[in-house]
Amino acid sequence: MRWRSRVLLLGLAVMAIAVAIYSTSIHEAHECDTAQEIICAPTNVVELFEHKEALFSIGPLDVTRTVFLIFLATLVVVAALYFAFRKPKIVPGKFGVVMESMVSFVRDDVAKGTIGPDGGRYAPYLLAVFLFVLVGNLFELVPLVNFPITSRMAIPAMLAVFTWVIFVFVGFAKNGFGYVWGIIWPKSVPLGLRWLVGLIEFVSTFLLRPITLAVRLFANLVAGHLMLTLLLASGWLFFSSAGDIGFRALIGVPWFAFGLLIFAFEFVVIVLQAYIFTLLSAVYIQTSVHPEH
Repeated sequence: MRWRSRVLLLGLAVMAIAVAIYSTSIHEAHECDTAQEIICAPTNVVELFEHKEALFSIGPLDVTRTVFLIFLATLVVVAALYFAFRKPKIVPGKFGVVMESMVSFVRDDVAKGTIGPDGGRYAPYLLAVFLFVLVGNLFELVPLVNFPITSRMAIPAMLAVFTWVIFVFVGFAKNGFGYVWGIIWPKSVPLGLRWLVGLIEFVSTFLLRPITLAVRLFANLVAGHLMLTLLLASGWLFFSSAGDIGFRALIGVPWFAFGLLIFAFEFVVIVLQAYIFTLLSAVYIQTSVHPEH
């Protein structure tokens, strides 16, 4: 029970630090008339997601905060896998157990469980996607970062394109032109409806799948980041303006309390969205490996 208490206290401490930094960083980002407004928001919410100022430059490449976080997420994933498996142990440490559990989950439950016996060959890609999305999502709750890189549409879109290329390539590699013919002319559908179902399936498979896969992840992280920013920043701004607005500072209490609940809930959303993105990627690959299903 002692280690659980320590983990709980550590989690609460990280949460408190992250909430404080989240609030003060937004406080510095824009002004709010707490005497006239009951919730504080930037003039343009795009300001919460665009970081165009270059941190530094490498030749002609300007490294913005978002670009830096993309490389940082990649480095975190590579480092986690390297340090967890560079010296395999019969009895791994706590970190090794966590990493082995994630690898086994993606390989056995997601890849093989969804695609079938052939799923093992796609497990490295699915594992990379899962860990990258998970780390990119977790940046939303990390102190001094407080920004999920997956809330920028280009990143989920690029990952969705990778999945699309893989399942289309696998479809043609395993089934030849019959892959497309099986989609546009499904034999299991009554003859009179085949053209309609085939058209819907063609549009869904080759156009809508990558779009919906990307938008699902993007929209959830945008919503979470926006809610946390508005609620926590509003609460903090009202508290910090108590000397000027008096009892009206109490308006910040419900905003801040609700923001704390959303902060905790976002952890569940972050993990769930990484899992859903990876699972759907496996499902799409499975439809190419076994189109008859």
